[in-house]
Amino acid sequence: MRKNFILDTNVLLHDPRSIYNFKEHNVIIPIYVIEEIDQFKRDLSELGRNARLVARYLDSFREEGSLKDGVRLPHGGVLRVCFTERDLPLSMADSNLMDNRILSVAIDLMEREPQSPAVFITKDTNLRIRADALGLIAEDYDAERVEITELYTGYTERLVPREMVDQMYRPGAEVEISGQELLSPHQFVLLKDETNPSHTAMGRFNASRGRVVPLLRGLKEGVWGIRPRNMEQSFALDLVMNDEIKLVTIVGKAGTGKTLLAIAAGLHKVTEESVYQKLLVSRPVFPLGRDIGYLPGTLEEKMNPWMQPIFDNVEFLMNLSRADKKAGRGYHELIDLGLMEIEALTYIRGRSIPNQYIIIDEAQNLTPHEVKTIITRVGDNTKIILTGDPFQIDNPYVDATSNGLVHVVNRFKNEKIAGHITMAKGERSALAELAANLL
Repeated sequence: MRKNFILDTNVLLHDPRSIYNFKEHNVIIPIYVIEEIDQFKRDLSELGRNARLVARYLDSFREEGSLKDGVRLPHGGVLRVCFTERDLPLSMADSNLMDNRILSVAIDLMEREPQSPAVFITKDTNLRIRADALGLIAEDYDAERVEITELYTGYTERLVPREMVDQMYRPGAEVEISGQELLSPHQFVLLKDETNPSHTAMGRFNASRGRVVPLLRGLKEGVWGIRPRNMEQSFALDLVMNDEIKLVTIVGKAGTGKTLLAIAAGLHKVTEESVYQKLLVSRPVFPLGRDIGYLPGTLEEKMNPWMQPIFDNVEFLMNLSRADKKAGRGYHELIDLGLMEIEALTYIRGRSIPNQYIIIDEAQNLTPHEVKTIITRVGDNTKIILTGDPFQIDNPYVDATSNGLVHVVNRFKNEKIAGHITMAKGERSALAELAANLL
């Protein structure tokens, strides 16, 4: 049965291409949604860009027919722009409230076209509650949603014969295990001796060879003085140090070592191995709690408060003494030498970035479109690392299941060019680990 999906303003501002995502069903846009979108068209933000994109999409459909009568969509549905002059229910007496006008269009369609069930789509929780109270079917827009409990972890465990575990410790080892056709490229495998589960070996599935291979050599010695403290950190270090893997996603709660491992690997690749020309680091600008307002100074000075967690990690890796810091030594030495650069994501659009090691920290605050914009900046011989915690989101327009970081993990898990690991064990301190688990 073909349905009528009525879209709210926030759906189109979240994903301008949402009108194409309802298959053979009809898509209805209330005229009042167009009026609300028009208020954003001059904004220089992501919302403004999306508002202009929606207007261009709808204008292109005008060339194919009347939006009032309906224009055919690629998958067989019909796109219409509708309004209503029906009397509003008493609960919606305030006709000046735009949400009420949008709801009235949905109610009108539900009554006039009973053969096509009306479904109101909005990302506004309170509006879904009001719609339900009025007898409407209301749903969230979840085209990019990935349930966090089902998120790909990047590793698995397998019981194997003892000889296979021993084989992994020999030079040039490669083993074939049962069920490996179900493994994703670069998925890590903890091989356990079926007779003695405490006898284990760590490996990574190499899809090109069709075998499980050992982790990179030298990881136990660490990089830039940082050694992995647990299995997950060993897996993460293997990904960030592997030059064949161009996109790495690391998901984990606070204190698991995501950022520190990524920066240590980046500095090693830039300064020791000279694989990349520069380490480029950035993170979204979203305050925790109430913002302190305007920040004076140059771009670098404005970015310093936001990038301080990165600088703290860099100076920790530089192993600076108190006397060194008093003498003025610090992260700026790497910036002055051209080995590290701090980039504002606001200005990354249009760039092409070759031969660099890129780290995007706190990527859970990015939308799927913003992540796409960033990754498509990657040039030849560039590696990009996305780190973040889906449970610590400051962006009001995304949540734990619809943010850009989780979206990338889901889309790239079967690609040979990408690798992922989910880290669960905190190593910052006993207090930080307890707080992350209890609060």
